[in-house]
Amino acid sequence: MSRVSGASDETGALQRIGSVIRECRRETHLSQEALADAAGIDRSHMGKIERGERNVTLLNLIRIAGALGRLPSTLMAQADL
Repeated sequence: MSRVSGASDETGALQRIGSVIRECRRETHLSQEALADAAGIDRSHMGKIERGERNVTLLNLIRIAGALGRLPSTLMAQADL
């Protein structure tokens, strides 16, 4: 049985979690820079996370969720992960 790559699924997951982060950031009226600062993440890296261009680590997801006043599990559920 051949192994099927999950690359497209992984990319979709990154885009979904990035979109959820962006949506929550906008709901809380934070700029990308303000969220990045509150989470202790570089602003350009935050932008790449929101666009699904970078993998968000578990620790960064915890930091971002905390800065948004949400649980990481809530963000994951909103992204259908």
